[in-house]
Amino acid sequence: MKNLRALIIVLLFVQSNHLMSQIRLPKLISDGVILQRNEKIKIWGWASPKEKIKLEFKSKTYSIKANQKGNWAIILPAQKAGGPYEMVFQASNEIKIKDILFGDVWICSGQSNMELPMERVKEKYGEVIKNATNTNIRQFLVPDKYDFKNEQTDLDSGNWIAANPENVLNFSAVAYFFAKETFEKQHVPIGLINSALGGSPVEAWMSEGALVPFPKAYDEAQKFKNDELIKQIETSDKKRNDDWYALLNATDKGLSVENQKWSQSDINDSDWRQIQIPGYWSNQDIGNVNGVVWFRKEIEVPKAMAGQPAKLVMGRIVDQDFVYVNGEMIGTTGYQYPPRRYELKPNLLKEGKNTIAIRVINNSGSGGFVLDKRYYLAVGKDTIDLKGQWKYKLGAVMQPLGGPTFIRWKPEGLYNAMIAPLLNFKIKGAIWYQGEANTFGAKEYAKTFPALINNWRAKWGQGNFPFLYVQLANFMEAYPEPRESNWAALRQSQLETLSVPNTGMAVAIDLGEWNDIHPLNKEAVGKRLSLLARKTAYGEDKIYASSPMPETSKFDNDKAILSFKHVGGGLIVKTGSNLKSFSISNDGVNFVWAKAKIIGNKVEVWSENIKNPTAVRYAWDNNPSDANLFTKEGLPSTPFEVKKQ
Repeated sequence: MKNLRALIIVLLFVQSNHLMSQIRLPKLISDGVILQRNEKIKIWGWASPKEKIKLEFKSKTYSIKANQKGNWAIILPAQKAGGPYEMVFQASNEIKIKDILFGDVWICSGQSNMELPMERVKEKYGEVIKNATNTNIRQFLVPDKYDFKNEQTDLDSGNWIAANPENVLNFSAVAYFFAKETFEKQHVPIGLINSALGGSPVEAWMSEGALVPFPKAYDEAQKFKNDELIKQIETSDKKRNDDWYALLNATDKGLSVENQKWSQSDINDSDWRQIQIPGYWSNQDIGNVNGVVWFRKEIEVPKAMAGQPAKLVMGRIVDQDFVYVNGEMIGTTGYQYPPRRYELKPNLLKEGKNTIAIRVINNSGSGGFVLDKRYYLAVGKDTIDLKGQWKYKLGAVMQPLGGPTFIRWKPEGLYNAMIAPLLNFKIKGAIWYQGEANTFGAKEYAKTFPALINNWRAKWGQGNFPFLYVQLANFMEAYPEPRESNWAALRQSQLETLSVPNTGMAVAIDLGEWNDIHPLNKEAVGKRLSLLARKTAYGEDKIYASSPMPETSKFDNDKAILSFKHVGGGLIVKTGSNLKSFSISNDGVNFVWAKAKIIGNKVEVWSENIKNPTAVRYAWDNNPSDANLFTKEGLPSTPFEVKKQ
């Protein structure tokens, strides 16, 4: 028995030693990878110390020996665009990487508007998805993860997928449209490394060293290196959340066993009150309460729609919903941002009377159904409009639920886990859509955002690679008078970041939606980024890629004269006959609406109420819906503030 045990131990040791000595490649270097053309390429990995590694590629053999720590790297000569190729790695084991292309690789990062996948916009871009059959466009999705202690050297998972009607649903929508447009112009493979996370502030994407000039963010990064602190916060957050929902479910009258559950189709709802949908219940009879409100509506379904598979679209709901048709739950969505799209199985709809019941949970703020969204039931091309009068009843009233501590958004964490593992991988450039999370520190963003760009460039060691970003789109309700705006101030910081060399900004002030922080028009955003890439990355000097922006200003008695650059074929008033959204001030604090007119490449701004102006603003609001200064090519002017020097 002792001899057998000793033999087993020896065999396990030998097997373990063998496994440890096997070479391993990073997740990025895998089947279907797109490598950067026209650049020396670093192929790297891990093995046992001093292990010999051999790579065969394009009929050539490259050899290297791992160092004492087991790290190794082979530098390949620059390659022209093309493929597919194979690489075969040999050591104590063999690895074959297939379907390799050389083209242009773009990092796609930021927060939710970069992360948002094509699946979320499939109704708008059904034909685009249907025709997404270009295997030269590929995406690698970086898994969402944070680390406050160490810069990671590899990713936990991930693979390269080529664009087809199924795969493309998982592509970043902005990145896909960027790649599609870029491929059509450059005719080389386009690789997208999708490393983005919803809600993330810029500081989360910066390295520890880059945070040093920003003491508050740096100190917070140090604080969250404490695993015990993170565990305590997560435990506390979970308990508070669990306790709130347990009490809510226990007190919700609509779930009560004593009563017939309000989700059922045949309950007596004659004492339920009427409410208008869409709308927020804080603006109606219910008032400003948190908890559960149930909604019910009877609809008449014609014979042609009965028994058929159907789709129920309920716009957007704040915050969580459970949806029932004829007493059967057809779906639920846990938070406010996703569009509500629910599939109904065949035979659920019947001819004549049908009942829709919706349980809406609102944990803080105003609950209800977002305005100016679509609410309907569809069978094929036949639809039933669901806007209008519904019945409602209050199920439970709760105190507001405190928000969680979003640890994953803390400084440095995303850089270490989602950017650091990419740094050996040669790239063409970066596209970036972020800023919403920093609107409460808009002026600081004028420093942190350039610091991030410089940080990434230094870490990648590729000089001033093109860094192209999207300015915040218009969002929230338009305001009738000039006012301060965090969103406008953040856009100003983004504008000022253009002082960083080889950057470009896609203005999106005309592409947003007042009621949705995730506007659907991702195609125009991607195309504007691609237009900037043609200028900055591909050297097309003769195209008009940038939006108009003020270059110089002259304050002369009772008016201001602004000279613009990037005016393309000329400045125009896009809608209406007069320029809108200009405001003017004589103290830089109190602004009034101004008149403005285009004179060549200049805009003259004035107001009868301001005699000695010192500042001019354009489109200075969360949602400057009437901003109408454009180029003839259709690019909107950036929002801006100009002050007298």
